Amino acid sequence: MIRLRGEVIPVRTPFPDDDEGILRRFDRLCQMALKGEAINYYKYMDYRRKNEIMLSELSENELGKLYTEDVYSVENSMFDVLGYDIEVKDALLAEALKELTQRRRDVILLSFFMDMNDAEIAREMKIVRSTVHEHRKRSLEVLKNIMEMLKNEKKE
Repeated sequence: MIRLRGEVIPVRTPFPDDDEGILRRFDRLCQMALKGEAINYYKYMDYRRKNEIMLSELSENELGKLYTEDVYSVENSMFDVLGYDIEVKDALLAEALKELTQRRRDVILLSFFMDMNDAEIAREMKIVRSTVHEHRKRSLEVLKNIMEMLKNEKKE
């Protein structure tokens, strides 16, 4: 209460201490908290909508980037050619290469797997360049025949 010019004026506080005032303050606090949570939820959902994509919407190429595949060299054939370890993944080709002589196999592997030209192969193997060409030419013919024969055996 305030006295003004001898008159007593009752003063109401903005937050009365009675039960109804306490309930109103608690109600307002709950409303503000729920409104803040709703704002946070909508912001989060907007972020997800902008930055996330469903797996069903990905292309085959994008899906292919999401996994890895273990590759073990046990399944592949290894050849040692002049200090190079050359891995051949195709079983049929590896079988056919094993049928060739060492020198012809080396020429084929260096030529096609190490991308060496005739001059480089001749220098490494200490043979004439024309010999490298002839070995590769004849070896390819023999490989073709061996692979066809192996393929026919597998069919039977």
